[in-house]
Amino acid sequence: MKYVLAPLAGFTNAAFRRLCARRGAALSYTEMVSAAGLAHGSSPTRHLMETLPGEGPVVCQLFGSRPDELAFAAREATMLRSISEDAPDAPRFCAIDLNAGCPMPKIVKECAGAALVRDPQLVYDCLKAMKAETSLPLTLKTRPGPRPDKIVLFELLDAAESAGCAGMTLHARFTSQMHSGETHLDLLAELVQRSRIPITGNGGVYNRVTAEHMAATGVEAIMIGRAAMANPWIFADLADPTRPEDAADADDRRRRLQNEVFREHLESALELQARLARLYPEDHVPSVDDFVAYTLHTHLFRYFNRRANAAGFRKRLGEIRTLAEVRALMAEEMTS
Repeated sequence: MKYVLAPLAGFTNAAFRRLCARRGAALSYTEMVSAAGLAHGSSPTRHLMETLPGEGPVVCQLFGSRPDELAFAAREATMLRSISEDAPDAPRFCAIDLNAGCPMPKIVKECAGAALVRDPQLVYDCLKAMKAETSLPLTLKTRPGPRPDKIVLFELLDAAESAGCAGMTLHARFTSQMHSGETHLDLLAELVQRSRIPITGNGGVYNRVTAEHMAATGVEAIMIGRAAMANPWIFADLADPTRPEDAADADDRRRRLQNEVFREHLESALELQARLARLYPEDHVPSVDDFVAYTLHTHLFRYFNRRANAAGFRKRLGEIRTLAEVRALMAEEMTS
């Protein structure tokens, strides 16, 4: 079974994607990239499409509701080249994905994300327009429908297949459920049975038991999102049945993993900040200290769950505002 990192707005930038790839994620997705932002020349939108060496295959996920803007965005994403010295002329992304599943009010108000499930014809129109502008595989990420009494999953499958998609991901919860509650594996299994294209399952996988339940539906791959935020080594845990899962880890192993991912993520964040500052000198790219503080308060504090005095340690992290303070605290932690 392949395990892939889900697109998570505010989380799956290049630094986090590389961290997960090094720990077994077979594929990862960018944060949601606004098609309207690209069409209107927004540089900050382009920041989301930057990559780092060693990430492995990355899918560019676009969101929007206007076929013309999504077609433009698909073309722009397709034109970007790899930054790998081994294959500098290769496409930067391995596929383009349309988000028709994000339930966040900010996205839905734009008639994008999960709002699209209300209109399978519009999903088809968007995908068809994108397909005409990219040579890369095109995929769709969606939900079964807006609510349990309104299932449009199979109309969405028809839209994806008719538009020439190479695959489809189902977050097996309704829009009304947001990111919690029952995962409808029965619908996922039926989708697999009906589909002529590969299906990836998403939603509610956080350990081997939940992964096995989803795998039993017949999906080609399993997408993991929120469970990876504090535990990016989950991909390696799931792929290797002999590896002890984090929930049963000894304290010393968990502490070593937490320290390791903290250091690695911090260094990758610094590398990403330097790349953005170099490529976008006219933009407001956060300073090193501001970038580190954002990364610290978004990602790094999560890595210290369930260790001795975790609450106190995270509180100290929350008070940090500079790279020098981070390094001093970690030096103290490593020797304690």
